[in-house]
Amino acid sequence: MTAGARLVTLFCAALAFGTAGAEAATVQEGAGRSNQAKGSFEVRITPLSKDEKVPGLPMGRLAFDKQFRGDFEGASKGEMMTSETSVKDSGGYVAVEQVSGTLLGCRGSFALLHQATMRQGGDLRLSIIVVPDSGTEELAGLTGTMTIIVKEGRHFYEFDYALPQAP
Repeated sequence: MTAGARLVTLFCAALAFGTAGAEAATVQEGAGRSNQAKGSFEVRITPLSKDEKVPGLPMGRLAFDKQFRGDFEGASKGEMMTSETSVKDSGGYVAVEQVSGTLLGCRGSFALLHQATMRQGGDLRLSIIVVPDSGTEELAGLTGTMTIIVKEGRHFYEFDYALPQAP
């Protein structure tokens, strides 16, 4: 298992003990109707080849694909960079994810930005936010934050979001 894959496994294990996303920014005030979407997702992670990595950096790069079910029906593709430290079970990752599908009847796409750190002992900080102005079609103007929950090996999401009010 690569260093990056080990770190992703650690993040998933830490998530299994609770939710992540408490450090995330709140949905922008005045953004229109505010909602929460819930559901599940499956994720497939693929390490990127060593020749695509920068030599000498203690980093891993991974590609991932997700399939979402629930209030959001769709798929995403993303890329993650991980960094381990000399302290066991500590590290961090950043990721950008392009998401497309239908959010409670509204069709379009948007981007998510992930930032996470983990310290030995399981102190996990994870922030997942909608990239400003990344929403398209009926999701134009979308703002929000996502929380990931892992229970019994299954992945779930809670997506607090707002869309501009219809004219």
